[in-house]
Amino acid sequence: MPSSDLPTRRPRCERCLRPAQSCLCLLIPNVPNCTHLLIVQHPSEQKHALNTGRLLALGLSSADLLITESLAGHAQWCDRLQDSSWRTELLFPGPQVSIIQRDCADTRPRRLVLLDGTWRKARKLLHLNPVLQALPRVGLPAGLSSRYRLRKAPEAGALSTIEAGVEALRMLEPDLLVEPLLAPFDALIEGQISAMGQARYQRNYPTR
Repeated sequence: MPSSDLPTRRPRCERCLRPAQSCLCLLIPNVPNCTHLLIVQHPSEQKHALNTGRLLALGLSSADLLITESLAGHAQWCDRLQDSSWRTELLFPGPQVSIIQRDCADTRPRRLVLLDGTWRKARKLLHLNPVLQALPRVGLPAGLSSRYRLRKAPEAGALSTIEAGVEALRMLEPDLLVEPLLAPFDALIEGQISAMGQARYQRNYPTR
């Protein structure tokens, strides 16, 4: 095929990974959080159009995005997650999970680990990584509702990664202004609905 006939790739923002014409970077804040967030993202999520884990990491001054299926090849992170001088917890739902809360008596720096992917992929990340299984697990309170109108939740109260991170920070750092973190998320959703068209959106998501 002549080079002139090859399909051209749309320019893409190197930071938010969105197409250049729908770049979200101007909406991404720099929220000065104290609780460090580690977002472990399944590789299949990396180039997904509705990738919210990356938006969460970009919007926080203290956050890291680790794209991997196995932490076995990330010795430095394994050491950090087992460092007892930090209070490190895994935010992941379960039947006997403690609700996340502030603890002023524990003066250690705090780290919260979030798993980013579909529910099936998130469970796989947990299954494949004993270092994650060994972490104390915390959850969010019941009754929260998602603004994520383009993915069908597996159960009531299921949140996107960015929403889960925002709600966790609301509870751990109540004086922190976290609402700006959701601005690029809302724009992402509205942009996808606009591109889809209202008729198709209503057909695919009739109850939303």
